[in-house]
Amino acid sequence: MAKVTDLVKRLLVGRALRSGQLHEQLLPKRIALPVFASDALSSVAYAPQEILVILSLAGVSFYAYSPWVAIAVIIVMLTVVASYRQNVHAYPSGGGDYEVANTNLGKNAGLTVASALLVDYVLTVAVSVANGVDYVGATIPFVAQHKPAVAIGIVVLLTVINLRGIRESGAAFAIPTYAFMIAVLGLIAWGGIRLLVLGERMEAPSAGFTIEPEQTNLTAFAAAFLVLRAFSSGCAALTGVEAISNGVPAFRKPKSKNAATTLLMMGLIAITMFGGIIALALASGVRMAEPSVVAHDLLRPDGTPVGPGYHQQPIISQVADAVFGGGSLMFIVISAVTALILFLAANTAFNGFPVLGSILAQDRYLPRQLHTRGDRLAFSNGIIILALGACLLLWGFDADVSRLLNLYIVGVFVSFTLSQTGMVIHWTRHLKTETDPRVRHQMHRSRAINFFGGIMTGLVLIVVLLTKFLVGAWIVVIAMPILFLMMKGIRHHYDNVAAELAITEDYEPTMLPARNHAIVLVSKIHKPTMRALAYARATRPSTLEAVTVGVEGDEARKLQEEWERRAIPVPLKMLDSPYREITQPILDYVKHLRRRSPRDVVTVFIPEYVVGHWWEHLLHNQSALRLKARLLFKPGVMVTSVPWQLHSSDRLKGRPEPFAPGSVRRPWHETVKEEEGQQIRTR
Repeated sequence: MAKVTDLVKRLLVGRALRSGQLHEQLLPKRIALPVFASDALSSVAYAPQEILVILSLAGVSFYAYSPWVAIAVIIVMLTVVASYRQNVHAYPSGGGDYEVANTNLGKNAGLTVASALLVDYVLTVAVSVANGVDYVGATIPFVAQHKPAVAIGIVVLLTVINLRGIRESGAAFAIPTYAFMIAVLGLIAWGGIRLLVLGERMEAPSAGFTIEPEQTNLTAFAAAFLVLRAFSSGCAALTGVEAISNGVPAFRKPKSKNAATTLLMMGLIAITMFGGIIALALASGVRMAEPSVVAHDLLRPDGTPVGPGYHQQPIISQVADAVFGGGSLMFIVISAVTALILFLAANTAFNGFPVLGSILAQDRYLPRQLHTRGDRLAFSNGIIILALGACLLLWGFDADVSRLLNLYIVGVFVSFTLSQTGMVIHWTRHLKTETDPRVRHQMHRSRAINFFGGIMTGLVLIVVLLTKFLVGAWIVVIAMPILFLMMKGIRHHYDNVAAELAITEDYEPTMLPARNHAIVLVSKIHKPTMRALAYARATRPSTLEAVTVGVEGDEARKLQEEWERRAIPVPLKMLDSPYREITQPILDYVKHLRRRSPRDVVTVFIPEYVVGHWWEHLLHNQSALRLKARLLFKPGVMVTSVPWQLHSSDRLKGRPEPFAPGSVRRPWHETVKEEEGQQIRTR
């Protein structure tokens, strides 16, 4: 069975890599860009759309505010990109926002950032995959009918790819990501030429439609609130910017410089794509409405509702239809690569979550297993946990993008704000000791950028909380403190364990127990029992006895008779069990020995079978497992398993087993005489 599972693992994950090959997994900028930027770049597939969807609640007339909303989002994006370029230079170890907040604002702020990022990474996978399934479901009805199952299947596929290592996953995702960038930039360029140079008119499929507003005659406050809500939804375009600051160790040297360059490239490309899609959507007359109200609020040119059979195309599909034509090759290519990039956008989280989890585990805020690298030098445990969390969200929210988006970007703006605040403190602290005028000038500039970034992201966080809290963000607001308290509890546990295991000044390392009482558990007389007795005697305990539980009177009597007939030189003690219980009588007897001599230790030897097939484990050793589990909690009790390998577990055929038939074995009485002579000589 072990060979089969290992073969499957090697086929899926690949051959194991040595620790010394870690440098081979580092990424050049051309691969790092698609690995870390796919989330931020893919947001142009839904962030512009969300702006129009929210504004449509007040009718098409409110689309006039969309350029200003888009400009505000672009300003925030430029600010965040500039701010994080300072982060990657100051903190290149990969801790990102967590390390910045933890170092400059304290441990509680660091854990707040960590909990926010962990939640947001899980949501990134769920939102990206669910949105990609929507694009595919528009052309394949089966996918639309089974969205949660298909989405979970895609998450599993992404998990397997990432378990193969960061370099292989980056190479696999590079071509689709670059294809998406080229396709969308080409769409914007050709659309701009047709609109500005050729003066041609472009119409989206929904250009002739009107939207029946849900709310009319809005007050100034309500209108402002609606615009702010559209702005907060558009800020989804900023998700993924922080991933590069968390992934600096994955870059080739010089790490900080390469990471900062990649971050700048990502920001400029994302801003161009975001602004271009919004501009072309408005120029071609795109109409978008919430999926739940499309059938009755979206009206055809004759004033009739489009009806429940109408499928609302995503914004990029409508813009591509207007620029290239609905049945053209470029339209098909753009729709395909957009769906693909949305799936691959989850890869940003698959690179950020495990690294952050590893750092938190190193700081003892998460289980230590998250700090361990797998066969392919990736943090495999973190990848698997991220996938499980995303699958639960997709299943629980039925892979509904609209519902998942309401939970989105709260966490990332919490980390943005605290990180930039921490960077301001970082530069202020270093300015107190720096004397070089040139370096001080750079620090002043960096502090000003981070200060402005902190103000901007803080305001956006307030807007996001006010506009999204009642429609789903409250779930994240609750989840983050729960995760925060859980990490505090894990750290408290590790601290308590470390304090309890620490060697104090008065500790005597040579202190020995007064005596060692050894007992060998016996169910019947067979080869495993004889091996356990021989091994127990070889350890030379102070006292040794065999212990059996007399469940059936006839069997117990026969065992006693055979024991005496074989003249086994170890006394056999029979424990009574009127209720046919095996474990409890042994536990009671061990506790009796401990109470009688508290300074002594009791060693329990348990004979066990070693089998080779998984189904054989269900047939053997269940009593031994239960007994060991109970004995482990008894102070002063040592548990020793004495294995007997059955033929099904023998990997080296023909190898003689100790005490196997045909091997030379000395009689009991000769061994006893020799041991007694050695004890006399020792004394």
